[in-house]
Amino acid sequence: MDAFLKDIRYGLRSLRRRPGFTATALITLAIGIGANVALFSVINGVLLNPLPYPNPDQLVTLHQSKPSFDTGALPYPNFRDWQSQNQTFASMAISRGTDFTLTGNGEAERVDALFVSGDYFKVLGIDLAKGRDFASGEDQKGAEPVVIVSAGFWNRKFGASNDFHQQSITLDDRSYGVIGVLPQNFNLRAADVFVPIGQWNATALENRGAGLGLHGIGRLKPGVTFEQAQADLNRVASNLAATYPDTNKANGAKLIPLRERLLGDVGPTLFTLLGAVGFVLLIACVNVSNLMLARSTGRTREFAIRAALGAGRGRILRQLLTESTLLALAGGALGLLLAAWGTKAALAALPLAIPRASEVTLDTRVLIFTAIVSVLTGLLSGLAPALKTSEWRLANALKEGKRSAPTRSRLQSALVAVEMALALVLLVGAGLMVRSLAALWNVDPGFRAENVLTFGLSLPPSMGNASPEAIRSALRELNARLHATPGLEAAAFTDGTIPLQGENDRFFWRADQPRPASQSEMNLTLVYVVGSNYLQAMGIPLKRGRFFTEHDNEKSPRVAVIDEQFAQKYFGSTDPIGKEIAFDGDEQPLQIVGVVGHVKQWSLDTDGQSIQAQLYQSFSQFSDDAMGSVASGFYVVARGSGNSQLTRDSMRQVVQNQNRQNVIYGAMTMNEIIGKTLAARQFSMILLASFAAMALLLSSIGLYGVISYLVGQRTHELGIRMALGAQRRDVLLLVVNNGMRMALIGVTLGLVVAALLTRLMTKLLYGVSATDPITFGVIALTLMAVALLACYLPARRATKVDPLIALRYE
Repeated sequence: MDAFLKDIRYGLRSLRRRPGFTATALITLAIGIGANVALFSVINGVLLNPLPYPNPDQLVTLHQSKPSFDTGALPYPNFRDWQSQNQTFASMAISRGTDFTLTGNGEAERVDALFVSGDYFKVLGIDLAKGRDFASGEDQKGAEPVVIVSAGFWNRKFGASNDFHQQSITLDDRSYGVIGVLPQNFNLRAADVFVPIGQWNATALENRGAGLGLHGIGRLKPGVTFEQAQADLNRVASNLAATYPDTNKANGAKLIPLRERLLGDVGPTLFTLLGAVGFVLLIACVNVSNLMLARSTGRTREFAIRAALGAGRGRILRQLLTESTLLALAGGALGLLLAAWGTKAALAALPLAIPRASEVTLDTRVLIFTAIVSVLTGLLSGLAPALKTSEWRLANALKEGKRSAPTRSRLQSALVAVEMALALVLLVGAGLMVRSLAALWNVDPGFRAENVLTFGLSLPPSMGNASPEAIRSALRELNARLHATPGLEAAAFTDGTIPLQGENDRFFWRADQPRPASQSEMNLTLVYVVGSNYLQAMGIPLKRGRFFTEHDNEKSPRVAVIDEQFAQKYFGSTDPIGKEIAFDGDEQPLQIVGVVGHVKQWSLDTDGQSIQAQLYQSFSQFSDDAMGSVASGFYVVARGSGNSQLTRDSMRQVVQNQNRQNVIYGAMTMNEIIGKTLAARQFSMILLASFAAMALLLSSIGLYGVISYLVGQRTHELGIRMALGAQRRDVLLLVVNNGMRMALIGVTLGLVVAALLTRLMTKLLYGVSATDPITFGVIALTLMAVALLACYLPARRATKVDPLIALRYE
């Protein structure tokens, strides 16, 4: 232990005596270690930490599978049968996202909400921070209106008060008593208020054929496996299909572990990035190794004397590894600070890119990881220089001095080649991601996204009880005000189903064919309910027939417009104009009056779902019964004309000029919506590009450092060459050739490695091959150009050597 402490003290003195070397090595290691710690902290928070619920492995999400897709909505009557007939679940709950207009607590605003069954928080195992959970029967129709709110909402609206007596909020003109507040860290669903599902006034709630966006969550009984639970609900679903064949035939049950449902495909992406950032650390290690090799030349006599005084090879080896480890530990501490800042900045820039982002912290596990990586980095970066230094020949070193110290150029050259290879692999990966994202932005989504603003809009809560004609009159007035706005080209109302933002599917059949025997034998289409100017506002092309006009209203025959895929799939070569289709549950069929272009509903890279057919209905043909729900919330899409940029404030002013109680919410441009769907890819691209930039910088510095060192070592030789008649150009080419030879070997090796490793990125790419020759070629040429610059600078300095001074150089 005493010898070890002496090594540490001596190592600290040695590093302090060479501040330039120490600072360079510290910064290099801090970059490499900090990048690894930052990414590990994300992996730790997202993948390694358990979900913040008791026994989270028992939690699964519940969905009704259909012939069209696995994770369909679960009709409420079916959920109640699953709840009563299963044998493997301790409890089940169901939920549906919605929103309300909040009044009476300051300015009217739209709040995100969740309809939940009474056991929702019990299933999750959540203890409320204040108040109580829902009581038995409070999720039934006719029960007293009560609500549980999020901690953020309670702090914002009630100043974190502990007094629940007579506290209430008004949602859609109805008073709800606040009975509880959720803990601060509850973030399973981003909602402000949680309302018992019995308060939802929807007649379709009792319809077994209506999913209504409901999805369940369940907690398995202790000891029950996922497979047993799946088989159990398959049995229940099969019984329901036999009992209710009209709505449940061919429908089943689909269970997904809650963890898997929340994380999706983020795991492989993060581990791919961890592998990439590991390359950065390797490059940092190689750089420090080269620095230590260069530094060790000046310590030849020191270690030779120590050996002469009895220090064995192991003793010298230990001293050098101690110094490199001290450097790495200091670099790790600095890297930890960089990681804390970098992680926070990355997550703030792209908060929607990964799930559980709010749970990413620098906890004990991250600190342990930092310590382990720092020690391993110290050993790895110091091992090669230590081994090389400890094998010096004592006699030669003492007899001939500094000039006879063995050169390390071959080892240094090999390390530089490795640096260049690793940098090229990262640069190729980043290049492929950049090209993928560029290809996605150039995908035709079926509409023109530029200068289109979308926003939700709710009329005053009192309009919910107004007559249908009064609501229609208010909508017509609002539509006229919007179109009178300077700089607005077109605006249209929708039911909220906006491309890439949401979906609504319905069962149908061709009216000129027999009605299918059951719902499961019907076809499915996505349905958009839109205003007459929707095509112009969204920039969707009309292919045949016509679109809706103002005459397609509640008094006229019901009409529909379909897209090209609908026409091709269900009508083939037959002209669909004039044909009729019927929706399950509707009395009157719809006549097709037009065909429009297909819109990418699910994502830009793939439509990804089996429902491709799209149908449009006229917003003006909502029934009288539906007008109350329309007033409580619908969407507007608005396109600016020319170079006019619509703003949220200008639209809010127009809307509130009609009525101060109108509420705008969820305003986003279509480009923002597209960006949201690409957030995960952007996150990967930004990180990979950042790692590649670090790798390029470090490898360039490494190459420059080695060439500079070799020029210094060959000063005497270069002086003799110039004294014998060598021109400056000859010296320049000699130095540059040596450096470019290292770079060429590294680039060649890197191309081979990249061709193998980029195949692991196939799922992250779009529109470009994992071995795209253009990307590989451009990156290789770019890296060679950077290497040329790194070689040229010290080579140019070598040409300025004075032969007389060089001949006296020691």
